[in-house]
Amino acid sequence: MRVSGMIAAVAASIAMAGVSIAGVAVAAEPIKIGLSGPFTGGSSSMGVSMRDGVKLAVTEINKTGGVLGRQLVLVERDDEAKNEVGVQIAQELINKEGVVATLGYINTGVALASQRFYQEAEIPVINNVATGSVIPRQFLPPDNKSNYIFRTSASDAIQSVMIADEAVKRQGAKKPAILADSTNYGQLGRADLEKALATLGVKPVATEKFNIGDTDMTAQLLRAKEAGADVILTYAIGPELAQIANGMAKLGWKVPMIGSWTLSMASFIDTAGPNGDGAMMPQTFIQLPDTPKRKAFIEAYQAAYKIDRMPSPVSAAQGYDSVFLLAAAITQAGSTDGRKVREALENLNTKVEGVVTVYDRPFSATDHEAITGNIPVFGLVKGGRVVAAHPEDIAGDKAIRVKPKN
Repeated sequence: MRVSGMIAAVAASIAMAGVSIAGVAVAAEPIKIGLSGPFTGGSSSMGVSMRDGVKLAVTEINKTGGVLGRQLVLVERDDEAKNEVGVQIAQELINKEGVVATLGYINTGVALASQRFYQEAEIPVINNVATGSVIPRQFLPPDNKSNYIFRTSASDAIQSVMIADEAVKRQGAKKPAILADSTNYGQLGRADLEKALATLGVKPVATEKFNIGDTDMTAQLLRAKEAGADVILTYAIGPELAQIANGMAKLGWKVPMIGSWTLSMASFIDTAGPNGDGAMMPQTFIQLPDTPKRKAFIEAYQAAYKIDRMPSPVSAAQGYDSVFLLAAAITQAGSTDGRKVREALENLNTKVEGVVTVYDRPFSATDHEAITGNIPVFGLVKGGRVVAAHPEDIAGDKAIRVKPKN
């Protein structure tokens, strides 16, 4: 009996050791995070900048030990700015790769088509670039038990009000014309812009549409000019924006060009050249080292990717910040379980110092927007870069603008 008892004890000890070793092995497994965006094509300057900002943050976190003692691993996929590709990627990342969350989405249409799969799987998504106003409200209670969609970019509802105020209140325009592309982004943004103008008692004298890939905006611009437009307001995704600026120069027509944040992209600035100077747009981040955090981020990005000017600074900064918010939520949850991470995001109890802002309880159960209207400022294209349109807006203690407490 003693021998059998000893054998049993040893067996039990070995079994316990096996459990312990297995537990260590499981704990050491990396945390998979999905990363989806257009890394090729007309939206790639946004997608690549976002991806590189995310990768920079992941590298920094992993160097300090990762999250919960585990390394973060990105599972990257190029959605090509196509809704159907985004849908396929979402299903693959959930069912095959087993990601615990996904970061990204540049294009509003891709986000709206794809994020429903994460919602159904109870896996959080942090939209870090797409701005369609409906994105984080697609699955609100009571129709849905909980909402798994979050955002760290400035919604079109915020930007449209800023654009209208800049054009009408600050610059005195009375006859705006809107030029928007035919994508979900362009047409939803146009609708938001028309609403914002209506609150100021202003109606567009012309509303023109163009398609992705169009290279000649002469017809649209002529109709706007003949209608007496005194400012051009834009909502579009890609390099077609440059054709608006170039078309205005070709016609010898000089009126202000004010649009959504995409006017800050390299695809606009480089293709428009000098014709793009003076274009204005809302920005959550301008590539200026006006705080220690921003200076460190800019220098790290430049060193890592061997470039001076970020193709899309806004995308890079928002992508970078989204990783730290997700890491804070996983740490607080003590788990990668989707429901626990969502609950932690809605109740973050530690401040997260980001590049865009300092996030102090940026989300709640009823508010999944990290950015409020007081945070973005206006950028201005000048000499191939984006600078502050109104330097007084970011002077001194205004450099960091934070979300008001609820």
